Amino acid sequence: MKSVAIVGLGARGLHTYAPYADLFPDRMKVVAVADVIEERVQIAAEKYGVAKDKCFNSADEFFASGKLADVVFITTQDREHVEHALKALELGYDILLEKPISPSLAECYSLKKKVDETGKLVIVCHVLRYTTFFKTVKKAIESGIIGDVVTVQAIENVGYWHMAHSFVRGNWRNSDIESPMILQKCCHDFDIYGWLIGKKCVGVSSFGSLSYFKKENAPEGATSHCMTCPHVDSCIYSAKKIYIDSPLNGYDSGNRDWPVNVIMENPTREGVIEALKDGAYGRCVFGCDNNVVDHQVCNVLFEDGVTLNFTMSGFTNDMSRYLKVMGTKGEIIADQATNIVTVTPFGGESTVYDINVLAEDLSGHGGGDNAMLTEMFASLNGEAVDASSTIANSVQSHEIAIASEMSRLNNGAFISLGQLRKQLSKG
Repeated sequence: MKSVAIVGLGARGLHTYAPYADLFPDRMKVVAVADVIEERVQIAAEKYGVAKDKCFNSADEFFASGKLADVVFITTQDREHVEHALKALELGYDILLEKPISPSLAECYSLKKKVDETGKLVIVCHVLRYTTFFKTVKKAIESGIIGDVVTVQAIENVGYWHMAHSFVRGNWRNSDIESPMILQKCCHDFDIYGWLIGKKCVGVSSFGSLSYFKKENAPEGATSHCMTCPHVDSCIYSAKKIYIDSPLNGYDSGNRDWPVNVIMENPTREGVIEALKDGAYGRCVFGCDNNVVDHQVCNVLFEDGVTLNFTMSGFTNDMSRYLKVMGTKGEIIADQATNIVTVTPFGGESTVYDINVLAEDLSGHGGGDNAMLTEMFASLNGEAVDASSTIANSVQSHEIAIASEMSRLNNGAFISLGQLRKQLSKG
């Protein structure tokens, strides 16, 4: 069993990764926690039996106390990741690092260099690699049944309410505060498609914008917060509709988890409503301080002329990924909305894989959250497992995402990753 410290007790740290200790107490024990919100520290300490002297009100306090565990989970905000990871490596921790590594490629490279020097294991939370869904696609490609991959078409359906929650009202609404959306949301995608294609990226061209969630699109008479707005029951993006009324994830439908527990820990109906009246998540989506795109398309060139066309859109009903892998001898269509993967050799019969049946776990990220931790602890325990999403394997996804944002800001100009690396090495 490995002892674990968690720095950053938000949705991922407290509600996604910490519960692995409940599922597998023989593999992981939470022994230290840190967060700037005292209530979250108290909740984590009580739930996992963390001693008072191992509870901290900041990451700085935690790291100043020396090494307190075998592994540290760093689930703080995007721009803090590298600073905290470097301190953890100095203390001798192995690390689970929430994505993205950093919105700065220079920081990504500096952390990778430090990891190489220390020899510690740093797993970046690219959880899609660990899902039965994408492993099934990877296995089909490697079998050779569709020949050589020529091009991939993919889309990430962000979901209209998720867009509003995370990227208009939420923590990742503004790239000056956190990361560009194409990095924060889609480094997942660039990681998984680079892994499936199995080649190095040459360069990228990209277009996108913030087209809708702007002041000029607010309905007439809209107020700053939904709960006092005349459109509270008619607006698609009404906070009341999303957090209270929604049959999918609203409080009145029995949901007490994400996204409701982002509004308040241990949510009550009265507490959520009160928080929405003047809180960040109750704001009108047309009056926030958001600047990240609500849609973006990327054309990515890999070695040997292999191409990826990727679209990210906040204007979708569901939250899912869809991809079509086109090879010289066949194609693969994989749809997370149905959890069906269909492999068709040209001129032959299709083989249909129902992930709903094949997967043992379809919890968080299609089972990827728990599978990632299982693999990490197996690797740390010396079992014959090659950790998949190490920092060495994860940097390319950040290169693609950051180059995509550079291209978008330069009217779709082609950004060569080789030239980008040279520029950064000179700087």
